[in-house]
Amino acid sequence: MPPVRPPVSVTRRSLLAAGTIAFSGALGALFAGGDARAARATRAPRAPRTDRGYGPLVADPRGLLDLPAGFTYRVLSRAGAPLRSGEGTVPANCDGMAAFDAGGGRVRLVRNHENRTTAALRVPAVPRLTYDPQALGGCTALELDAAGRVTGERVALAGTAVNCAGGRTPWNTWLSCEETEDRAGTSGYTRDHGYVFEVDPADPNRSGAVPLTAMGRFAHEAVAVDPYRGVVYETEDAFVRPFGLFYRFLPERPLGGLGSLRAGGRLEAMRVPGLADLSVVDEPGARFPVEWVPVPDPSAAGTPIRLQDFGPGAITHAQKLEGCYWGDGGVHFVSSFARSSEGAAADHHGQVWFYDPRRSVLRLDVVFGPAADIALPGDSPDNICLAPDGGLMVCEDGGGAQYVFGVTTGGEVYPMARNAEDIGRPGAPEWGEFAGVTFSPDGRTMYVNAYTPGTTFAVTGPWH
Repeated sequence: MPPVRPPVSVTRRSLLAAGTIAFSGALGALFAGGDARAARATRAPRAPRTDRGYGPLVADPRGLLDLPAGFTYRVLSRAGAPLRSGEGTVPANCDGMAAFDAGGGRVRLVRNHENRTTAALRVPAVPRLTYDPQALGGCTALELDAAGRVTGERVALAGTAVNCAGGRTPWNTWLSCEETEDRAGTSGYTRDHGYVFEVDPADPNRSGAVPLTAMGRFAHEAVAVDPYRGVVYETEDAFVRPFGLFYRFLPERPLGGLGSLRAGGRLEAMRVPGLADLSVVDEPGARFPVEWVPVPDPSAAGTPIRLQDFGPGAITHAQKLEGCYWGDGGVHFVSSFARSSEGAAADHHGQVWFYDPRRSVLRLDVVFGPAADIALPGDSPDNICLAPDGGLMVCEDGGGAQYVFGVTTGGEVYPMARNAEDIGRPGAPEWGEFAGVTFSPDGRTMYVNAYTPGTTFAVTGPWH
């Protein structure tokens, strides 16, 4: 989540707020099976349909969250408020998040806090859950009753740095990712950073604060776990050259449950022969064979992984590899943007890729459009999740107004939420990005964070 963001077309955003728009990418490719994906990937744009989406957004009189008519929200948590556990205050910079079934209609939320060295509201350092007392990031966990009311809120992981996104495991734990490569002695840290940590939402003391070192030390963004084979896929968020890599981790104890990833495994990086930079691909449906190359030194003891020697043939890089999730028998991952002015081979405003592990094939599914083109859905996609109707919910991390928008399986984009809280200066409005969009186990509630100011919302209404 870089500090520099592209300008955004007010015209496009105004039209987006008014209702559904056509999407000339091929979202159907994300959900169709077999060879149908490639056929759908090249079809012409569909015309807008009024029976998709939920209608225009309605201005929130409280000035927090604009939603379609019929939808309501509840503020579950706000940065600076007291934690119910008494451990301190709710930390800032709410980022990646997942919802877990706690039984009896209850839900547990685990939420990252992407705190850097200057965060005013750190994750409180508590015994047994703190990795590095000088690091300000980590996770908090919320408990919700069957009525959606918050009954508990506590620290789940502390003393970690720049906890951006992550992913859930098939055994219902959360993998929290550090988006940094800082070592001990840098920025005041007492321990090396750049790791993945496992968090047990039911009892964080069971998971503790143990780095999963075999999964690599780099600027982690998100992970997705193959629920059948136990392979963990990882994205690296590097927005300056050399750009990040897409990894897979082959555990020694696949699908072994809480703590099993500590047993180690093999880390590999994706190589697409003849394709050194994913940004040059702009045709949805394009497919490429994939090779997996062992990472020479996952600990990055002397050289960052993306700079290491992977042998003959260029390793495949991409700028801003962010959201990552499992679905449709494979893993979807996002390149948030690419800019030739920053060293990318080509420019784009966002890609969604799909890797099919059975065929070892990589496919470009969605190309996000320039901000001035209302036929394409926004810019700088970040966190993504599957919606109850089979479509997507996407957190937009660009400039200007900030949206969560949906993309239907029919290929249409619609606004789902808009951050209404202006955090800018007089005459220079600014809105914080959204992050961590996820749904309750029953699909009736959407949870999402406003990164700044740190706010967690629960959205209910007439979901399709």
